[in-house]
Amino acid sequence: MIRTNFLTIVLLVLFSFVRCSASDIEASEEQVKSTFANPVWDGADPWMTQQNDDYVYCYSANNAIFVSRSKYLTRKGELKRIWQAPASGWNSNCVWAPEIHFIEGHWYVYYAAGFSGPPFIHQRTGVLRSKTDDVFSDYEDMGMLYTGDNPQNLESNVWAIDMTVLEHQGKLFAIWSGWKEQCDTDATPQHLYIQEMENPYTLKGTRVLLSSPEEDWETGGPLNLNEGAQILKNGNQVFVVYSCRESWLKEYRQGMLQLNDPDGNLLDPANWTKKGPVFEGTAQVYGVGHVSFVKSPDGTEDWIIYHSKKTTEPGWNRNVRMQSFTWNLDGTPMFGTPVPEGKEIDRPSGEVEIEAAEKE
Repeated sequence: MIRTNFLTIVLLVLFSFVRCSASDIEASEEQVKSTFANPVWDGADPWMTQQNDDYVYCYSANNAIFVSRSKYLTRKGELKRIWQAPASGWNSNCVWAPEIHFIEGHWYVYYAAGFSGPPFIHQRTGVLRSKTDDVFSDYEDMGMLYTGDNPQNLESNVWAIDMTVLEHQGKLFAIWSGWKEQCDTDATPQHLYIQEMENPYTLKGTRVLLSSPEEDWETGGPLNLNEGAQILKNGNQVFVVYSCRESWLKEYRQGMLQLNDPDGNLLDPANWTKKGPVFEGTAQVYGVGHVSFVKSPDGTEDWIIYHSKKTTEPGWNRNVRMQSFTWNLDGTPMFGTPVPEGKEIDRPSGEVEIEAAEKE
């Protein structure tokens, strides 16, 4: 009787071990999910870039600028507030759409801000610079950029938002959305301007009007605008993908400028060709806009990060989404259509392997 009980106990222990081991394996496999679904998080004007194996995500909230660093494209990681707007001054309010770029050993943040609003008529562009090459280092305020037509008269500065930078053949260029002249209403058309930079925090020469909302697919609503320009490169081809139509409406969409001659003059508007729309909403996804671009963790895929409206009602209640895109035979991007909310998408190539390795 004692022997029988002993064998029974041994068998029960072995059976339990096998069951637990199998459960652990199944749980481990379930934890490393191979798909995800949009939206990935709340927010707007998503700016993401890469440095080595890290994805750096930059955004504004409560008049402050935050940075996240993650090994994953689809998840935010370690987070830090790198700048808080001052209590007073030109940039004390309305902090919008920051971008962060690593240039010449420092991180530079380009952001729009004003001292009051609405109406949002005081927006200008400011620059922050990291004190080290660490994205989480302290930042110093490099001041406001002059984005008007008369650099000798700083009081003549003109409304400017959504600045990005283009590095091309050893030169640095700024591209932003601005007004032709300062106005007392924010119901003012917005245009894209380009200007060479002396360094990452100083513009050189005078601004050049690069694009105006003129095509039938970028006009037709209550306010014509070009904004949110972002740089996309494919080999020696250079593209500026930008947002048009109204940001608060479901018609918000993406247009594109293509550089005709990479060896030509970037400050010559005739050297750019406009195409569009290249990415727009559907009956299920509304008002796609303000994009940025990164590679998958293994470098084999191209991804577009963008925001969309949560409803068709006018307003700025938005969330962040992402999906892969491909290229046409002529080297131009083919973004396809926005993936509907909740539909499972394969995670960026290489991301599952990173997570699996971390769990070993």
